[in-house]
Amino acid sequence: MNFPDINLNESIQKSLVDLNFINPTPIQIKAIPFLLESNQDLISLAQTGTGKTAAFGLPIINNINTKKKNTQSIILCPTRELCLQITKDLKLYSKYIKELRITPIYGGSDIRKQMRELKMGSQIVVGTPGRVLDLLNKKKLELKNIEIVVLDEADEMLNMGFKEDIDLILEGTNENKQILLFSATMPKEVLKISKNYMKKPKKIQVDSKNEGVKDIEHNYYLVMNLKDRYQVLRRICDINPHIYGIIFCRTRRECKDISSKLVQDGYNADSLNGDLSQPQRDHVMNRFRKKHIQLLVATDVAARGLDVNDLSHIINYNLPDENQIYIHRSGRTGRAGKKGISIIIGSVRDKRKILSIQKTINKEIVKKEIPKGKDICEVQLMNLIDRIIHSEVNHDIEKFIPSIMEKVSHLNREDLLKQLVSLEFSRFLSFYNNVADINSDEKKRNSNKGKAEKGFSRFFINLGKKHNLQPQNLIGIINEFTNNKDISIGKIDIMTGFSFFEIPTKHEKEILTTLEKFTWNNYKCGVELSKAINNDSKRKEKKYKKSRKGFRGNKSKSKGSFKKNFKSKKSYKRREHSFSIK
Repeated sequence: MNFPDINLNESIQKSLVDLNFINPTPIQIKAIPFLLESNQDLISLAQTGTGKTAAFGLPIINNINTKKKNTQSIILCPTRELCLQITKDLKLYSKYIKELRITPIYGGSDIRKQMRELKMGSQIVVGTPGRVLDLLNKKKLELKNIEIVVLDEADEMLNMGFKEDIDLILEGTNENKQILLFSATMPKEVLKISKNYMKKPKKIQVDSKNEGVKDIEHNYYLVMNLKDRYQVLRRICDINPHIYGIIFCRTRRECKDISSKLVQDGYNADSLNGDLSQPQRDHVMNRFRKKHIQLLVATDVAARGLDVNDLSHIINYNLPDENQIYIHRSGRTGRAGKKGISIIIGSVRDKRKILSIQKTINKEIVKKEIPKGKDICEVQLMNLIDRIIHSEVNHDIEKFIPSIMEKVSHLNREDLLKQLVSLEFSRFLSFYNNVADINSDEKKRNSNKGKAEKGFSRFFINLGKKHNLQPQNLIGIINEFTNNKDISIGKIDIMTGFSFFEIPTKHEKEILTTLEKFTWNNYKCGVELSKAINNDSKRKEKKYKKSRKGFRGNKSKSKGSFKKNFKSKKSYKRREHSFSIK
């Protein structure tokens, strides 16, 4: 099926020709003909980049009565950026329908201007829930006679805390309206909205992966020490001199830290996070869209609704908690038939999660070697030469050529080239000259078994699998007995009859003092410093059990023993490579 085969009016078809829209996406093939003919509610599960805006926008524009000036359709979306993008797309689709007015309403902008536009009459309103509710309360927006309500990115609106706003907005509409719900996932909160407000909705679902996934290459890089992760990021950027992409971080703080480091190190980068004011966000996004910024560091929430074309790379500085979020991220590249690369930077501990994502996207995520210094220098050097060769010559310089030729007359062609390249490239060469290889080496990792990571101390505890010890139990023990919620735990190894865990060295004395002897779940327990094992040592970790005579994990016979089983998974939170005590 092609767009000319769909029963859209001539004005819309003319716009689609201008936009070079020929083949509809799967979600458009399923949704557009249905919405042109039916008033039934619709639930559509589709990911970012699948063409949702046209899927609901084209039928709405086609069915709007332009002779009436009242608001006939409202589209709710989570962010200002998505609001403006939807408005822009709808205006492109309807540019030959002169009587149609489309108004975006969102926070962070002059509400009085939006009031004036609504007063002039607007058949389609696109808005964020907060500002829509403000205008409803001020009685500047009327939805009692609304015909169509679209909830775009419904799951994300709920994640951002708009549930009450959405409820109030829907409660103020008439019972005969048509609700179109578009969401990437279907959590319980979205299901509640469908059950409370929708009537026997038709369900449409496209593949869980993006349409552009076939054009996306998925790679991952493993580091032995997560402290090297930023250096890996630098090397990825340096081996790709023409990179234009988004770096996803987990928190606002990390987002700002990484962005600041990149700027300090000479990269063309900026950050997008929830701490920015609306004018600041607009400034950053305008620069990024114009490619004045090569690297945008962002959180998932801050990047929601961004629609930027031609992204070459998506870099996951942290793996997201849910596989679907990874799909959202990676779907921002590889669009419109262009190739894209999605990269994961992780540790050996992330391999299971990477395999899970691989199953979800049904495509191999290829392990890549972290670029070595000499390879990066070669790529950057060739890039420099290419820039010199293809740079536009300023003809004003011609009058200085005789003097320049005289100045360099003692240099032959090769020496002159060496001087020129050295001048431009010396800083790069000095940084990567003899730089260490930071690839995650399994053999090297195994040789370090029993050794704590730098800055951490390794402890032995005489509790293990046979005592039903789980990581959350161990974290609960430390939380309870140290009464210190600022201690982070590194690696945890739970064996059959004992376990090892790593704590920042600055807390070593505190751990030894508070956990020297204690009782847990009727077992007598204790903690000692673990001694690192080297290849020449005859002592193995499996013999720790025999060497700890003071506490063998035997059941306590004392009736007054402290009894507590820390099984609550809420007592800990995994953050980056460590567990944080809460």
